[in-house]
Amino acid sequence: MMKRLPRARRTWTTYALASALWCTPLSAATERTIKTEAGPIRATRVAEKLAHPWGVAFLPDGRMLVTERPGRLRLIDAAGRVSPPLRGVPTVVVSGQAGLLDVALSPSFKTDRLVYLSFSEAGEGGASTAVARARLSVEGDALENLAVIFRQTPKVDGPNHWGSRLLFDRDGKLFVTLGERFKFDPAQDVRTTFGAIVRIEPDGSVPRDNPFVGKKDARPEIWTYGHRNVQGAAFQPGTGVLWAHEFGPRGGDELNIIKAGKNYGWPLVSWGRHYDFRDIPDPPTRPEFEQPARYWNPVISPSGMMFYTGDLFPKWRGNLLIGGLSAEAVIRLTLDGDKITAEERIGLDARVRAVAQAPDGSIILLTDDDDDGAVIRLTPDRAAG
Repeated sequence: MMKRLPRARRTWTTYALASALWCTPLSAATERTIKTEAGPIRATRVAEKLAHPWGVAFLPDGRMLVTERPGRLRLIDAAGRVSPPLRGVPTVVVSGQAGLLDVALSPSFKTDRLVYLSFSEAGEGGASTAVARARLSVEGDALENLAVIFRQTPKVDGPNHWGSRLLFDRDGKLFVTLGERFKFDPAQDVRTTFGAIVRIEPDGSVPRDNPFVGKKDARPEIWTYGHRNVQGAAFQPGTGVLWAHEFGPRGGDELNIIKAGKNYGWPLVSWGRHYDFRDIPDPPTRPEFEQPARYWNPVISPSGMMFYTGDLFPKWRGNLLIGGLSAEAVIRLTLDGDKITAEERIGLDARVRAVAQAPDGSIILLTDDDDDGAVIRLTPDRAAG
């Protein structure tokens, strides 16, 4: 009989044994240099052969939790080794844009080891975006005690517009961005959570100071509404202001400053047009709605977003970095307070699904592909400079 190891040794031994089964890391030949206004950068493919990687979160030891939309959650280490799929992930609907979406760690992960996942969940009437939390096993190979803490209501049919990003504010409240499920008008109905950004406690309960608490015929978890399909959100350093972007229809992708209780106008206004070319009134015609801080025609198809705060790219500090799917680029915006002063597009020749800052200040991108989605790390290329 194998002798049972003490917990600390058992953890690292299990990790070492599991690592032997992980995919082989990539070679240095997967690097390229990209010119930017702030100097050359190096783009390194850390991992590849992933199926539609969607969300990323960094463990305290530097490893990454990465979701794949078909329903897999993996660990990727600094050497680029990709783990087998973790056990205990929720069952997801996989259709069109649906599947396993974002991942976030509890603000107190070091003590509670809680992981949060957003995903497409089946139920009566169809499906909707849901959020679950679970404890990451000590060995790092499974999620334990998984429980759904939030469900978008109601569940409907259709494969599109699920949102969804997860992020905690500095008070520990969880924000969840949601799409309007390609249903249009319900984004204006606060009796549903279609096209909403919601704010909940880490256990899924509703904070008492949410703007719709106590209001008749309104979901109390709603923070803002009138959105189309929000796949990126980030808090601005210093101010703590929440920014979010969303897909437009035919044109009109938006970047918005998020203000509690406000209506962002979809589908009554947009800088884009319907897919059948029918006109939509421009936002200034309805001043009662919040106006976008920036919009794009033609679209960039934004997904993922972060404010850069690290030291590796000092000229980018405080900049907003947005992943572009159709743009196949990272869109870098410079700001003066809440005013956007400049834009640069950093071409990657790949659909950028997520953008995140690693603990060492490098920038991690997830590229969207059926069977060759990649994890790419951006660092300064001082040799080329």
